[in-house]
Amino acid sequence: MAASYGKIENEYTLVEPAFHEKGPSYVRWAARMAVGLQTGVPWIMCKQDDALDPVINTFNGMQCGQTFKGPNSPNKPSLWTENWTSFFQTFGEEPYLRSAEDIAFHVALFIAKNGSYVNYYMYHGGTNFGRTASEYVTTSYYDEAPLDEYGLIRQPKWGHLKELHAAIKLSSKALLSGAQTILSLGRLQQAYVFKKSEECTAFLVNYEKRDVKVHFQNVAYELPRKSVSILPDCKVIVFNIAKVKGIG
Repeated sequence: MAASYGKIENEYTLVEPAFHEKGPSYVRWAARMAVGLQTGVPWIMCKQDDALDPVINTFNGMQCGQTFKGPNSPNKPSLWTENWTSFFQTFGEEPYLRSAEDIAFHVALFIAKNGSYVNYYMYHGGTNFGRTASEYVTTSYYDEAPLDEYGLIRQPKWGHLKELHAAIKLSSKALLSGAQTILSLGRLQQAYVFKKSEECTAFLVNYEKRDVKVHFQNVAYELPRKSVSILPDCKVIVFNIAKVKGIG
């Protein structure tokens, strides 16, 4: 499902300190100005923890599930506006290769922690023609995205994320209407459970760098190292982020 929102400023927080006391006052002015336009859609500020109500503070980066402090008000949704599937490359530097497992881990963890929206940056790579690129950025832009520079499927990233979102969709009823409970399954293992009447979904998270066995609802489960397992019915694992299918 597509989401519509307006964005006022992007990662202004990175330069805000340079403006000293005028930085925060500009943030407040920008928020009031945007809301005053009465566009009829929500407004967001990326990576702006002090975004003024009703403007929503959002996250850009790779590890939203672990590093995002969350919305600064309980009446705001948790939004991941830029999930970097790779990174732009500059001349002379090695390309940054982000694995399908790493992307899936952080998306699943973010959803388990009440995340409500993920936007992939980029999902489709592209080409910087002529002088349209930033300084020192190569012609190919995000060629390691799920769809490469030419729109061709890049496996296993594309297929793995497709399976991840299919598993999340199977869990949608419990995610949207159920109450969240967090259970400890071990030293570095947790279960995020969403339950309402007969609907139940669980995310079993293993933060350790080794495989472990845990017990959830009196059933034993094997959890691969640094992984999230999705159980749309709280019983059967339909997807684990560490298990990437081969190309074929």
